[in-house]
Amino acid sequence: MTRLVQVELLPLGKVLAVPPGSTLRDLLFDEGVEFPCGGRGRCKGCRVKVLSGHAPVRAEDQQALDEAELAAGWRLACRLRAETDLRLELAQWEVEILTDHTTFHFTPQDGLGIALDLGTTTLVGQLLDLRSGHVLGVRTALNAQARHGADIMSRVDFGAHGSGRDILTRLIREQIGGMIGELLAAVPDRAGELKNIVLVGNTVMHHLFCGLSVETLSHSPFEPEDDGLQVFRATSLGWALPGNPTVRFLPGLGGFVGSDILAGILATRLHETEALVALMDLGTNGEIVLGNRKRLLCAATAAGPAFEGARISMGMRAATGAISEVVVRAGQLHCHVLGGGEPRGICGSGLVDAVAGGLELRMIQPSGRLDKRTGLTLTPPVSLTQGDIRELQLAKGAIAAGLRILARQWGATLDDITRMHLAGAFGNYINRQSARRIGLLQVPAERIEPAGNTALLGAKLALFRLNQQDGSYTALCRQISHVPLNADPEFQEIYVDEMRFPE
Repeated sequence: MTRLVQVELLPLGKVLAVPPGSTLRDLLFDEGVEFPCGGRGRCKGCRVKVLSGHAPVRAEDQQALDEAELAAGWRLACRLRAETDLRLELAQWEVEILTDHTTFHFTPQDGLGIALDLGTTTLVGQLLDLRSGHVLGVRTALNAQARHGADIMSRVDFGAHGSGRDILTRLIREQIGGMIGELLAAVPDRAGELKNIVLVGNTVMHHLFCGLSVETLSHSPFEPEDDGLQVFRATSLGWALPGNPTVRFLPGLGGFVGSDILAGILATRLHETEALVALMDLGTNGEIVLGNRKRLLCAATAAGPAFEGARISMGMRAATGAISEVVVRAGQLHCHVLGGGEPRGICGSGLVDAVAGGLELRMIQPSGRLDKRTGLTLTPPVSLTQGDIRELQLAKGAIAAGLRILARQWGATLDDITRMHLAGAFGNYINRQSARRIGLLQVPAERIEPAGNTALLGAKLALFRLNQQDGSYTALCRQISHVPLNADPEFQEIYVDEMRFPE
């Protein structure tokens, strides 16, 4: 019998018994360790500290880590194998995944339904009684595809080459099938009543779940292969579910604007309003919708992953140990750390606060230049570098430019926007005043409303409309025009202008 080696994870206090030679990338992903570059050894986001055991320094370690870090035992988990017993230091990741418990009007129907928001980072599904509208179960998880890249474009890059797409499609179908099984296990006597499953997600998640090629999304003009409504039976996805229910992935709206934004429109009722209203979902891609019941314009901006903590020197998800809030008091920056312990990094909301505070204290100039070459120290050991400031400028510049162009094409100004819905986890936690201070949201703070998980709410609304004429949402999609920002001749000029911070 092959002897197993022990991998002890601190401070989790967990010990894994694994065959010699097992890759830590596979082992640690299940424990919540992120692999931002998809395990390619190009970053140091997955680093762990080896307290004991054999962990030779590899070429990728030397490229990503400095001599002091290597001497202290830091290694890239994605390149490390458990050849001997190991004691590793890693922090526990406790991520709050946004669900939805909004009440809404509906027409009662027989049976059960499942609504699922398939995000690049997180998944959340709810089981509903379609007669009462009650939520019978909730399941959340980190997207298993993230071991092949934390952000959208890393996922596209992996999926566009070799067998990458098949691997990502299998991973997500198996994971969602397991979540559905867990939801039904809570109501074993009613499992056979499941009739319909509705999924929503961005264009990349849509393509990877449906088995469509992402190659055309990897280069200009970034057009989807087919972002229309996709309909399956459970068995065709490898799911052995009672009654073989119908599975629908709702259609996208063009380019990188996916069905999660269509669901957001349903949830916020943008298509029914008289006044000019906006919906914004900030992530790796910043999706924006602007309009009213007469006309809706949508666009996706390549904001980059700064809002999710990626490509920031000490960036991380909004999890235990992340600086999530920074305030200015008595001329000093004061930080709030999730979980109340020692800081390990900074998440998107903390980054926006920190830069807003740095501008107020004149530690950062409107051009984005740091006054101190050593960086901006928040709470040791967490600090911001000049490169971090530039990443935020790129992200916020893209978002602000996208909104300006949509307003111009609609024939309005930013002052005409009566309400802005901020969707998703980042929009739920961001400080609106800080977002205005850095020029990310140029709408009065009192008009900005955190909207929660509009993708999940919209998916639930869709469950009750599948038997109606608009069940395919063809009519609504015709009301929405996709604006490809990269084709706008003024985009680059406006983008550069919006990269500056307000005076």
